[in-house]
Amino acid sequence: MPVRAAETSAPPPHHSGSTCGQTSPPPFTLLSVGQGFSGTQNVSSLQKDEAWRVNVRIQGCDLENGYLCGTMEALNVPMADTPVVTFWEGEIVDTKNYTFFTEKWEATQDDDIRHWTKFPSFSALLSQVEVDGGKSLDLSNYQYVFMRWKEQYFVNVGTDCGLTIAGFYYVCFSCSDGSINGYYYDPNSSPFQKLELKSTNEGRLGVSFSSYELQ
Repeated sequence: MPVRAAETSAPPPHHSGSTCGQTSPPPFTLLSVGQGFSGTQNVSSLQKDEAWRVNVRIQGCDLENGYLCGTMEALNVPMADTPVVTFWEGEIVDTKNYTFFTEKWEATQDDDIRHWTKFPSFSALLSQVEVDGGKSLDLSNYQYVFMRWKEQYFVNVGTDCGLTIAGFYYVCFSCSDGSINGYYYDPNSSPFQKLELKSTNEGRLGVSFSSYELQ
């Protein structure tokens, strides 16, 4: 959720985060409902260096359909009087439901390759992805899970808050240590804004995450 650089269209209609189907326990259990992650998003521009503290919590997960959803809370946004919370929906790149090619949200295949190659764990997959988007790859035992997260709406502030959710995140989750790295893509925002998160038990215990009603 970078600083708004240009006027964007109104966010899509609200979706409920409570209706995401729960499937059998995933092999990467840190992507299960209730799991929390904390870290930072670098929103630096040519004018200044800036990073926001960020909390993420997974609200729903449907691995069979390559879907998950959750909330993202930015804690020290300069132009906001309160933490800014958004609801996002994610696509898991499983080569069955979704490939590495986004094919929407103004992202070209070249944009996809430029962002995925920012992740060292993607290098072994590059040659095949360039051929068919990764459709022929078997990622079931790969130690990394690639995703796209698209913020759908602001939960606790209005669209006039000075931030934009027009773009989306390319995301890489490490099954070994539960860390998440991501890069925000929006043609109207500073390129390659990095998201860095570590898993935490606090989301499950309800210790440090604020509660918000998703509409």
